[in-house]
Amino acid sequence: MLDEYTETRVNRISPEAPVPVAHVRRHWSVPGGAANVARNLSCLGCRVTLVGLRARDAEGEQLQSLLEKHGIKVALEFTDDRPTPSKLRVVALGQQLLRLDNEEHADLPADVLERVWQTIEPRLSDVNAVVLSDYDKGVFRRFNGGDSLAARTIKACHERLIPVLVDPKGTDWQRYATADCITPNTQELAHVVTAPADSFTLLADGARALMEQYALPRILLTRSEKGMALLPRAKSAIEIPTQAREVSDVSGAGDTVIAVMAACIAKGLDWLVAARIANVAAGVVVGKTGTSPIELAELRAALLELEDGSNKELARLNSKIYSLERLKATVDAWHRLGKKIVFTNGCFDLLHLGHVQLVQEAAAQGDKLIVALNSDNSVKRLKGPSRPIQPQKARAIVMAALEGVSAVILFDEETPLKLIESLTPDVLVKGGDYDVQSVVGAQHVMSHGGRVHLANFVQGFSTTKIVSELSYTN
Repeated sequence: MLDEYTETRVNRISPEAPVPVAHVRRHWSVPGGAANVARNLSCLGCRVTLVGLRARDAEGEQLQSLLEKHGIKVALEFTDDRPTPSKLRVVALGQQLLRLDNEEHADLPADVLERVWQTIEPRLSDVNAVVLSDYDKGVFRRFNGGDSLAARTIKACHERLIPVLVDPKGTDWQRYATADCITPNTQELAHVVTAPADSFTLLADGARALMEQYALPRILLTRSEKGMALLPRAKSAIEIPTQAREVSDVSGAGDTVIAVMAACIAKGLDWLVAARIANVAAGVVVGKTGTSPIELAELRAALLELEDGSNKELARLNSKIYSLERLKATVDAWHRLGKKIVFTNGCFDLLHLGHVQLVQEAAAQGDKLIVALNSDNSVKRLKGPSRPIQPQKARAIVMAALEGVSAVILFDEETPLKLIESLTPDVLVKGGDYDVQSVVGAQHVMSHGGRVHLANFVQGFSTTKIVSELSYTN
């Protein structure tokens, strides 16, 4: 499905009806549903093929384009009896005002499901794990008197010794029989076993009955703020407490859980280790706004944060060093929360007073400060073969450690123009030895309603001067 967002600004109530008047600021779309599972797997470095259905409509075209940009192999069959499912969320100050769903839940024709199966079966020879992401749009429902694509796929995978994980919907779990792991949330499991959602004991008892009935070796129950519980069929439940993080949006958290589980199992990790890692991943994505995947660097940093001592602090600093794709998503989330984004850049080779004052003054111009660092190759081209003194990783860690810096990103070009055009900050900051006309990216920022701030220039401080004085001393 396609998840769409329209960010708005609300400052009055309509005179026509007691509803807010929302002024549209911008609109964007991301893969949702099973496509979000595929996107999560791709961001974790997995080779991913997505099989399913789409309509011949604009939403389907956009969804396919977004997936292909993420390097996902798309094998979507066409159906003409329903639209590509989409969910449009209208947002103001980070809160949803309204959600508009365009989808069809009716059963799919048998010939369409047969075409999907013909797409699935030949691709099973080249995979290490399979995820069935059931969003109750008809793909996994029974047809032809009891057959289902879920049952066919699970049987074919077991014949090839391929593990199968299922994100379920509805109460008909017969179609998921013998799957290696089912990942319901508390409400979904409560609905199936007809037990109160707030009674873990009764839910666990119901889960054991389901595992016996459908020959399921395990269930991974996601429990929102309580974390998860891994329920093996023949053993006691293993509760996995949540990692304490601020919750911004739970959209897509279940997709991240099953994606991380599948990635771990495909790499040969055991189920408990996979569940613990998925639990950490869920803690990261609920801190984001909107449907957002987890990236491998984020997951590594979050896992390191669980350790004690210097590793934990280093992980915190590493988590502030971004790839462009991850930073774009983060900037989008910051903008949706009404944050003002500030951008500055430089080589920042040997940190000195001038650098620190520039960063402090830049941070004071808004809510979130991005520092763009010239890569080692970029510094060599600008400063000569003897520079930089410090490698880019060390420079990035040092900048991340400065108070007020929210994100650090490296760029290999001589100027950060491409970054500025990709991120469109609200404020662009350079040192006072520049003028507005000579600041790279100034025209782009100002044309989008932003401004340029020239920071006070601190005389007598530069890395070149420090290096020169050290060389003279030696």
